[in-house]
Amino acid sequence: MELSTAVSRMMVISERYPDLKTNKSLEELNVQLEGTENRIAVERKRFNEASRKYNTYIRRFPNSMLGKVFGFSPQAYFTAEVGSEKAPAIKF
Repeated sequence: MELSTAVSRMMVISERYPDLKTNKSLEELNVQLEGTENRIAVERKRFNEASRKYNTYIRRFPNSMLGKVFGFSPQAYFTAEVGSEKAPAIKF
């Protein structure tokens, strides 16, 4: 949410100052934002894969018996808020 707010403010500033659109720093920022989005997607996928493996492991026999004794419960998958799968559009 904070990232979206910051990006929105940056877009307003870039619209007020057209010469900023050609600024190399803003282009690099755009590349960094794309990289950050990709890293988040990769880590989200890794988390869900680890959760799936764990959930499968604790459901197999004899782990299921031990899991009940020690109170192991299934791990929830990561779910994002509705609409967060779309990255904010940045136009300079």
